[in-house]
Amino acid sequence: MTGPLAAVRGLARARRRDRQVYVRSHPVLFALLAAARRRPVLRLGRTVLVHDADAYREALTRLPLDRTAEGTTGGAARSALAATGAPEGGVLFDQDGTGHRTGRRGLAKSLGAEGVEQLRAEWRPLLERRLEPLARGGEVDLVALARELSGAVVCALLGSAASPVAVADAAADAAAASIRDELPGVRRLGARDEVARATARLRELLGADDAMSAMVAVAAVNTTVAAVPRAVAWCADAGLWGQAADDALLGPLTDELLRVTAPSPLLPRVAAADGVVGGCPVRPGDRLLIVARHAVDAHRDAPDARRPAAPELSHLVFGAGPHTCPGARLARVLLADVLRALAPYRPVVVRAVPDRRAALPGWRTLTVRPSLRGPDHLETAR
Repeated sequence: MTGPLAAVRGLARARRRDRQVYVRSHPVLFALLAAARRRPVLRLGRTVLVHDADAYREALTRLPLDRTAEGTTGGAARSALAATGAPEGGVLFDQDGTGHRTGRRGLAKSLGAEGVEQLRAEWRPLLERRLEPLARGGEVDLVALARELSGAVVCALLGSAASPVAVADAAADAAAASIRDELPGVRRLGARDEVARATARLRELLGADDAMSAMVAVAAVNTTVAAVPRAVAWCADAGLWGQAADDALLGPLTDELLRVTAPSPLLPRVAAADGVVGGCPVRPGDRLLIVARHAVDAHRDAPDARRPAAPELSHLVFGAGPHTCPGARLARVLLADVLRALAPYRPVVVRAVPDRRAALPGWRTLTVRPSLRGPDHLETAR
């Protein structure tokens, strides 16, 4: 069945499926954030919930932040490395001032236009090989594919000869252990040792002495594994493969899917000084839960390359100002290549299992099979 009714049903199916990655992994937190999202900014004791796009920008660009506080990204990174005996600091996420800017510049250079093109030479042959079963009517697990792709990118970026799959698995384990250790409540016995083992394993695989390499691997792997399968599921359920097959629409569709999947949907931060966010006074030590998912209207507006959100809104999933993710270009190009390669097959989802353990909301398994057999069928499918 095609037409407006089918499109509406497809969008509803896509949203229901995607919602599962939240409600199955962090149901209480998801319910709290959903209940509070009608308020642009809401204070609950010493915690400030930030949902509005303008307040989101304000929190990241105008408010001094404590990048080493417990429960923040930088704090978790520093804690994980300290547990392995690594020197303090120097992991990008926990740096301030000159150190932060220098680290970002070095990484941004490797992830600029030229650097990303070099990385494409690593992932494109791998992508082609791993999608071969679709040409025979077989199935492909997009989570396994995303893990291997992200591991290959990390190894190429850091000059490591390690197995891409082993690196990706170690990075996922390190992130999951760190998140479990940082969650509020009674700390589990042995949690810190688990973080130390997972992080040490990752550093050993990479063969890197510098702490930043391990944290770059953790960020790259976990955001890729969270975003790519969810984006593919959206395309399959909402019937967006026609847009993915159109070169003029692929770029906007990629931005729209990254907006709606919001791979890092929640940014935990801590204020370092007095300030104001969305009209709400903030004091030093206040915890901020900055909800990227709500700031970019991921919970409300479905992806549509023909009517995309303004770039200044959709690009907020990568942060703002000095806190913009240096891997934004890499994320867009990699996802676009995956969608372009899949589009001729018009895949459908045959199995989807949420990952209750992962650091970021995502699938443990997302298996697809083709509804078409490849490029020869593309023109008639249009």
